[in-house]
Amino acid sequence: MSPRIASLVPSLTELVVELGLGPRLVARTGFCIHPADAVRSVPKVGGTKAVNLRKLRRLAPTHVLVNVDENRHDIVPALHEMGAQVVVTHPCGPEDNLALVDQVAAVFDAEPGVRDRAGALREALQHELGETRDDQRQSQRVLYLIWHDPWMTVARDTYLSRMLARIGWHTEPAQHGGPQGAARYPVVRGDEPWLAQVDRVLLSSEPFAFDERHAAQAQALCPQARVQRVDGELLSWYGARAVPGLRYLRQLRDRQNAAWTSTSR
Repeated sequence: MSPRIASLVPSLTELVVELGLGPRLVARTGFCIHPADAVRSVPKVGGTKAVNLRKLRRLAPTHVLVNVDENRHDIVPALHEMGAQVVVTHPCGPEDNLALVDQVAAVFDAEPGVRDRAGALREALQHELGETRDDQRQSQRVLYLIWHDPWMTVARDTYLSRMLARIGWHTEPAQHGGPQGAARYPVVRGDEPWLAQVDRVLLSSEPFAFDERHAAQAQALCPQARVQRVDGELLSWYGARAVPGLRYLRQLRDRQNAAWTSTSR
């Protein structure tokens, strides 16, 4: 029997397609938008947090892909009741993408081409990880903002923070949020002493759509910092997206180095 895959995570939907399993997708969330041509005709079953379980049940998935950070834990019993195999993922850093590819490929190993595609993706990931190394001489203290009103950022044990640390950009505050829960995404009040020491404020393109007004407010939050917008998909999506994401990291670092060189002349 061919698998009927429901992916409740945008990164995993993209990974499923990358592994050649796009035709097996029977359900996705409204946030699962890549690759557009492959997912356009796949039925939506709500969002990552608010899944329409009734609609999902009608689609009769044999496998449901979820993530510890992105999905509600209380839906898992309902997924099991549907008779589906629940594939739980939790990559916490860019190097975890290798294990993620292995995990998903192992579940669907019987499908034609999956093993070869997984091998090629793994090789690409290993190459980009090897090229993307921390240079302590270029260390930066970074405030990565994902939300406004209230300001929200990321703890250091999140995928996003560990991605940035790959090039020596260390997120503030210097705290860990634990394996799950709200502490992984701390609220910034605006009166924290460490804000004055931030070198760079990064305004993510998602999940909040920051504009120029927010950039000015962020500058006031960290007067000594450089404020810039960054591609949140490339920095926070894991799986197949980590390959261009790691290249994007290096581009951010290299553009910074070029600016510093120009200023010093």
